[in-house]
Amino acid sequence: MTITNRNKLDSRRRHNGLLEHSVVEYRIMAHVVVWDLETVPDLKGFAAANGLGGKTDDEIREAIGDKFPKHIYHSIVCIGALVAHQEGSHWAVDALGAPHIGERSEKVLISSFVDRIAELSPQLITFNGSSFDLPVLRYRAMVHGVAAPGLYARPYFNRYTEDAVDLCDVLSSFTSQAKAKLHEVACVMGLPGKPDGMDGSEVEKAYREGRIREIAEYCESDVVNTYRIWLRYELFRGRMALPDFHATEANLIHLLSSRAREGV
Repeated sequence: MTITNRNKLDSRRRHNGLLEHSVVEYRIMAHVVVWDLETVPDLKGFAAANGLGGKTDDEIREAIGDKFPKHIYHSIVCIGALVAHQEGSHWAVDALGAPHIGERSEKVLISSFVDRIAELSPQLITFNGSSFDLPVLRYRAMVHGVAAPGLYARPYFNRYTEDAVDLCDVLSSFTSQAKAKLHEVACVMGLPGKPDGMDGSEVEKAYREGRIREIAEYCESDVVNTYRIWLRYELFRGRMALPDFHATEANLIHLLSSRAREGV
């Protein structure tokens, strides 16, 4: 669509009170950010909320118990993300990484990530992000006093829009009976799945042992699997033709191969 024609179309939609919606539709596929969090229990926060001031970390961890902690009691270890833009009719990766607290503080991790979202206004892609990653990100941003207006530039917290696609939700048609784990979906589709020796249940142990880089690598692998599953989903629903799917996959594989050669 040319700029002139798009302006005419926007003019007609403005007349009909639809300009805001049309702009969102026009921008929705310009960029995608596929992302994932890795977290550990927030011992300080749990102690503050449960009258455990003065207790040791071991005592607080014992009080938390073996159950999965509430979202408010998680702190972020790393934020894995893949940024891609639409190049013609296929996608090209701009960046891939998993910055972690071994490199910078949790507050800086969050600030950098939400600033990038504000800059790009992308479509967000996750696996279980609506149920976990987004609410945890919001909690932790508020704990640290981080302003994140970019998270409200589009309705990312609306579960049933295309602004933030949670593949765990959409592939199961939002029903608990049909849900599958990321590793299961990836392996059934012939993708690598999670690396041996690491899954979500091992993150806290690895963190306590100082293996932060290993957690980041694991997080990054989840992001890559999520991106590739999303590409299959786009192919399935007719948003991407098969040649474009192959071109997008080739772009990703080239990037991963280059990084492997460089030891990244």
